[in-house]
Amino acid sequence: MESVLTVIVLLFVLCVVLGVYATVKAIGATKRGVDRTIAQARRTVEDTALRARTLAQIGPAGEVAGLRLTLRTSMRATQDALQAGAVDDASLKESLHLFHRLSMYGQELDAELKRLETDPDRRALASRLPGLRERTERITHSADSLRWAAHDRARRFADDDLDALSAQIDVEAGALRHWTKEQPTPPAAAVTWPEAPAPGVAADGGQTWPETPESRAVRGQARPAVGSSGQRAAYPWQKKPRPESTR
Repeated sequence: MESVLTVIVLLFVLCVVLGVYATVKAIGATKRGVDRTIAQARRTVEDTALRARTLAQIGPAGEVAGLRLTLRTSMRATQDALQAGAVDDASLKESLHLFHRLSMYGQELDAELKRLETDPDRRALASRLPGLRERTERITHSADSLRWAAHDRARRFADDDLDALSAQIDVEAGALRHWTKEQPTPPAAAVTWPEAPAPGVAADGGQTWPETPESRAVRGQARPAVGSSGQRAAYPWQKKPRPESTR
């Protein structure tokens, strides 16, 4: 009885632990989702404000806002491309590590540009613009190179897969059409029967005349009747032999 109670208590504790673990995981996932949503909303608001300042402000302040917007757009696009590609391609993990190192310089430049946006000394800001522009171009060029290399690699793999798939489809299509390569069986020779001669035409092609009752009677009379004595029958138009006169 005590062993049964012990097993029940252990099962209850295990269920409680599993429930707490699942609750913590759910809360953590929800918190991460909320944080991503808030960060995305914040980035959207900041980008919109930067676009507005780029168009509204004239002079060094507007150019600084434009440099910051260019930097943020390039870095974010490269980060999304590398993170999405690293899931299927392990070779992009090294590129993602290099991008993280590049991001340190990008974040430092973004923070500096953000401070200079509100700097009241426009003359000093204008004197620093060439250096800021050069640093922005170097960082964005490196980020763009990583992003386009990842795109080219993914497209190359997709082309290779498509070529292999097309070759397999061609082989399968040829196998499905194997019956067209067989020699067709010659048809059996048709049996023809000689046509019956037309009326008035002999079998050998000669001309014949249709019979009449008179010709039929004549043909019947002209047929020699062979008797038992072997004498030939006399015809009605033949004259009787005249007996020889005795002298």
